[in-house]
Formats: sequence, structure tokens, C-alpha cells
Amino acid sequence: MAQLEVMISGGFSGPYKQMLPAFERQTGIQVVTKSGASQGLGPNTIKAQLAAGTSADVVILSREGLAELIGQNKILPSSDVDLAQAPLGLAIPAGSPKPDISTTRAFSDALVKAKKIVVPGSTSGIYLTEELFPKLGISKQISVQVTERGTQSTAILAAREANIAIQPSSELVNVPGIDYVGAIPNSIQLVQTFAAAIAINSKNPEAAKKLIEYLSSSSATGPIKNGGMNLVR
Repeated sequence: MAQLEVMISGGFSGPYKQMLPAFERQTGIQVVTKSGASQGLGPNTIKAQLAAGTSADVVILSREGLAELIGQNKILPSSDVDLAQAPLGLAIPAGSPKPDISTTRAFSDALVKAKKIVVPGSTSGIYLTEELFPKLGISKQISVQVTERGTQSTAILAAREANIAIQPSSELVNVPGIDYVGAIPNSIQLVQTFAAAIAINSKNPEAAKKLIEYLSSSSATGPIKNGGMNLVR
């Protein structure tokens, strides 16, 4: 039986988990899933794990993170395929009053009113802390905790140790203990595209190609929508 190793970030994990059992049944290919952040610092990003020698046949992560891997010649040329898109969204602890985030001003006010905000340290968190919060002029008025992974920030939110989490919508829907409020305003939005690619040293590129074809096929439409993501335009 063919075996595949996949390293995936949080953004596309929901649709991926929904689709994997059917792929394994239909193809007889057994998939081992590993996890890592699309970007950021620390030893657990996909980039750092590959650099440390962790094996993978397929990587699934944000386009920003994939661009770094392509730049380091870690990806089989022309093997990358866009899978889905996720806008940045905002969530609160379950049952808390939902803030108005319909305009940039309302969104900005909601963040200032919140005592503590949590964001992941990957692509979305880099954008929020280095670009958006300074641009809105609120960096000094808010308390932001940056976690390594999106699952850590939603766990902090569910435990009511923060009042707001901002990260890709796909990491905020269907999470116990939190309520998804909605996407942040379009004028300040960062829509992330999540893509799959074959690692340059894949031991099984043919099986890797089959998986990517399946994840980008029409079978993905339902799981992508259920996972709070949008189809690639």
C-alpha cells in the first residue's frame, strides 16, 4: 500500500480532514498527517520542520508561506495548486455579546474595547501586528497575545482568557467554545489563498499528485463551504 506524508497548516485543515477518509478508501493510499504553521518563528513552522529534515510528500499552507518554500527550492516546480481562500474573521467566547465589525471604524472600536486580543503568529498574525494594527493607530491601545498556532489562539478564546480572536475564518467556524462573528471589513481584509504542492524530495510524487488532484476537485466544494472557506476565484 502506498503511503503519503502530508504537512498542513491550520487554514485548510477543516476541509482536508473531511475529505481524507474518502480519498484513502478510493485510492488505497494511506496518509500520515503532520502539522505546522504556514509562516512565523519557532521550530514548528512547516519551513523550519522541512529545514530540520522532517519528511513530507505534500505541503498545504498559505500562498505566502509556500512562496518562501519555493524560494528555498523545497517544492517540485509547477506542482503547486490553489485549493481554497479564507478571509480574516473575528470570533468571541461562546455566548458573549457580538461586537459590531461592519465598518473599519466599528471594528477598530471593538478591538480597543476588548481587553485582550489573541492572534496566531503565522501569515494572518504577521499582517495584523505589523501592518493593520499600526495602520489603524491602535497598537498602543490594545493588548495582543501572539500564539504559535491558530488552534492555540482559539483554545485561549474558548477558555475566556481573551475577548477576541482574529484569524482565517476557516480556523474559527465549527470550533467548540467560541462564536464566529464574521469577516472583518473588506477595506482592511487579507484574503489568504491556501495551496498544496509536492515537496522536492517526495518519495511518492505520483500518489502526492493524486491527493492534490482530489483536494482540488469538485469533491472539495462542500467541505470547503462547510469549513468557512471560499472556492478559489
